[in-house]
Amino acid sequence: MKVLVINAGSSSVKYQLIETDDESVIAKGGIECIGLPNANLKQTVGGKTYTDATPLPDHGAAFSLMLHCLTSPDFGGAIKDVSEIAAIGHRVLHTSTDFDGSVQVDDRALAILKKNIHLGPLHMPANIAGIEACMKALPGVPNVAVFDTAFHATMPPKAAMYAIPYEDYEQFKIKKYGFHGTSHKFVSGKAIEYLRSKGLPWGKIVTCHLGNGSSITAVEDGKSVDTSMGVTPLEGVPMGTRCGDIDASVVKMLCDWKGMTPAEVDTYLNKKSGFLGVSGVSSDSRDVLAAAESGNARARLAMDMFTYRVKKYIGSYAAAMGGIDCIVLTGGIGENSVDLRRDILSGLEFLGVKTDEEANSHPDKSSGVAEINAEDSKVKILVIPTNEELVIARETRDIVGKAKA
Repeated sequence: MKVLVINAGSSSVKYQLIETDDESVIAKGGIECIGLPNANLKQTVGGKTYTDATPLPDHGAAFSLMLHCLTSPDFGGAIKDVSEIAAIGHRVLHTSTDFDGSVQVDDRALAILKKNIHLGPLHMPANIAGIEACMKALPGVPNVAVFDTAFHATMPPKAAMYAIPYEDYEQFKIKKYGFHGTSHKFVSGKAIEYLRSKGLPWGKIVTCHLGNGSSITAVEDGKSVDTSMGVTPLEGVPMGTRCGDIDASVVKMLCDWKGMTPAEVDTYLNKKSGFLGVSGVSSDSRDVLAAAESGNARARLAMDMFTYRVKKYIGSYAAAMGGIDCIVLTGGIGENSVDLRRDILSGLEFLGVKTDEEANSHPDKSSGVAEINAEDSKVKILVIPTNEELVIARETRDIVGKAKA
């Protein structure tokens, strides 16, 4: 089954066409600056990259161009006709409490997604626009919503609930939902497969998705039992521009002391804080780390805050699960930053964590799993490149297959 995987942003679309029979990527691409004069498409097929700079006023025009490029010989001829696309899988931010897994989109599901826009106002409108554009461009082809939050639906109430009046949870569904679910699901599944093949314990895993956005998840017996992000992606560790965990009273203080509105504080905490706000250098950890190594004290503080709080989450989840068998590192930082991995893992020796410095410096990811722990480490430390698109393709195949059965 050929599944088109879509990740639609407010002015961008990332896509992959995946053959689920062998899980190969037929084509992948991205469309940037939708609605702007400099809109552009870049698509890779068979190792060759093709580009286009057609003006794109909206997501509908972007999807029309994408389908043209997937079928055009001038762009690699990934498929001969759009009829080869059996289903479309969409990355969607939020389920609220309406779904606990992926769902085929019909009028009812679409209405529910629109009802939940307020829970993800930065992401949900674009996610929905992507679905609607695909439904219009390819009528009759099933669309499946795969939610960032669904993997975390297994969290018990003691981990997911906030200590606010219960009636407000009941009315407004205010609780921890967590995000990066497709990534945590993929890497924890890959880790379990690896550990079981070696006859090693796999029941208690902490997965660390570390990048411009970061989240940590406790995975017990293959299920999420706690995660660092909350009702929105703001909660948790410091990130590129997000502050992470903060005293809620700071919101009122900023309103009073800086004359900000609540909406302005929301932007301040989501877009102007984190690595950028502390360092004053950049939201990109690579730039901040380089500045820190050049003697910039604020940049060093930003990186120290990040690694310290990731370490705290790992330790707290080990305590919550009553032990830890494995730590998984993924995402742009988790997969690529030798220094930040070292700083995160240093100090966890009391848990039985021991890093092999050579393996950490040169992890062998050729098999999809790189082991960077020392031989006598009681806890396995794995670097696993994430593959959220493959999770979406698999979920879409399974949902559509059940519907046809």
